[in-house]
Amino acid sequence: MSLRNATFLLALSFNCVLGCAKPAAPPAPAKADTGHEHAEEGPHKGHLIELGQKGEYHAELTHDDASKTITIYLLGPDAKTAVTIADPELLLNLVAAGEPQQAKLTASPQEGETGGSSRFVLVDEKVLELLEAPKTTGRLNVTINGTSYSGNLEHHDH
Repeated sequence: MSLRNATFLLALSFNCVLGCAKPAAPPAPAKADTGHEHAEEGPHKGHLIELGQKGEYHAELTHDDASKTITIYLLGPDAKTAVTIADPELLLNLVAAGEPQQAKLTASPQEGETGGSSRFVLVDEKVLELLEAPKTTGRLNVTINGTSYSGNLEHHDH
């Protein structure tokens, strides 16, 4: 065998060995983009409530102990953008110490909101105490653009 043929066969076998090596492990899949990432705290520093099974909308619940005020803000999927509705009030259904209670929050449009409101307010010391009770749970039902949404409220330590 000539040196030329031997070199050719050696190069060919070297390429076969390299070409037959196991392929590298596939790259780790990228984190799935659910399109639903947000903080647990809303833009007004309140507790976020997901509305709908896929978090299509959000409500942010805030309270001010000094003024005994409870406020709910309606927010979009990003949990930041205000969403207005024409309803004059929201009902927050609570269960405290096994007893059902209902809180009615009145529309209080934010600056620039016309024809609807994204903010709903109630001044009520008793309801505020219920919200702060350790085992209080609740449910918010709201209609946005003709579709009903609901979200659960669970007690969170402050």
